[in-house]
Amino acid sequence: MRIVVYGGHPLSGTFRPSGNSNAALALIAASLLTDADVILRGVPDTSTTALMLDAARALGAQITRDGDAHHLVTPALHTRSLGPEITDGQVGAVMLLAPILARRRHARLETTYPLSRLHAHLTALRDLGFDIHITGDVIDFTAEPWEHRELTLLQTSVTATALVCMLAAAMGRETLLCNAASEPHIQDLQRMLVMMGAQIEGIGSNRLLIHGAAELGGADVTLRPDHVEIASVAAIGAITGGTLTIENVDPGDLQFIRRVYGRLGVSLYLNGNSLFVPAHESLSVSQNAEDLDLPIETAPWPGFPSDLVAMATVIATQARGTTLIHEKLFDNRLLFVDKLTAMGAQIVLCDPHRALVVGPSPLRGEYLDTPDVRTGLALLGAALCCRDSSVTIDSAELIDRTFENVVSKLVGLGAQIEVVER
Repeated sequence: MRIVVYGGHPLSGTFRPSGNSNAALALIAASLLTDADVILRGVPDTSTTALMLDAARALGAQITRDGDAHHLVTPALHTRSLGPEITDGQVGAVMLLAPILARRRHARLETTYPLSRLHAHLTALRDLGFDIHITGDVIDFTAEPWEHRELTLLQTSVTATALVCMLAAAMGRETLLCNAASEPHIQDLQRMLVMMGAQIEGIGSNRLLIHGAAELGGADVTLRPDHVEIASVAAIGAITGGTLTIENVDPGDLQFIRRVYGRLGVSLYLNGNSLFVPAHESLSVSQNAEDLDLPIETAPWPGFPSDLVAMATVIATQARGTTLIHEKLFDNRLLFVDKLTAMGAQIVLCDPHRALVVGPSPLRGEYLDTPDVRTGLALLGAALCCRDSSVTIDSAELIDRTFENVVSKLVGLGAQIEVVER
């Protein structure tokens, strides 16, 4: 899909975020752990969740939809094999190994990406006592229940944490997991597993003690709103000079994000479960003495999310002052800044992990080809800042891959976006 964005129009109105797409992927996988009825409410209509639902059907899930609720019942799993025809090459589909191993004890995964991307996951499964045999791009797993296991993840990986939590709930009597991810979408999964019969101590922390259930039952779960979508739309509202009310937010998910945004001059106000974005005539990097020279750094949750580093960089281009953006968690996630530079931003890419941004910079129209899934919404925000010019974005469907109809919802707030090719 190709879109043309006409910038310079402040957003205004009320925005209601969708459910967390990453949570939906994990919860769909967990639904297959049992043959009981599982109800998932608020699953966002994105391409990633659609692929995961299709994979669940291929494995044996019977899925019906009633309004906002998806009903999943899986009497039996039809296959032990996860091939490309089921996973579509998504790394997140590795979470489907959990129900297969829990219910069938053997699984096969055929990968279409480097095995290095699964290193933390495979190490965790070996630490649980599983046998793993790798032949080329094919990985065979054999699993047995356990009485007690202790393991520390190599990385605070969301998918590795989800995989271990599901397996521990279904197969382990007692499992101690350290260095676990604790993002809101992982907390949704853990609360669902508790609802299904497991006992989990330490939800929201990086140290979990999981007592599995002899047999997992059903659950009725409502996904929490997507904090990345909320923070992204709030930022776009601020940098366009708009006034927004964002409803149905979880205040706890925004604590650190609001602090980081505040250092970039973006003020956000909470009133119960609503977030208010006032009109910002201008933005300035914090001048508090203790904040000087402090970089904007990504960190494992509850630190500043890597998925918002692109949006923070865009805010910095519109804020008076100099900001060092430091992406500590992943390689090459700052390489998108060349697109912002082409639009007129003053950015020096120091290395693959650090970028120095000098603002404010008036942004101008540019052709943007194939935005990354994680940077697409930020680049759309940059396009909406461009005054007296338009920006063409190709492959814009990637923006909606993780966020449900977010382009249409922004149009409803006053964004001038035209779809010129589907």
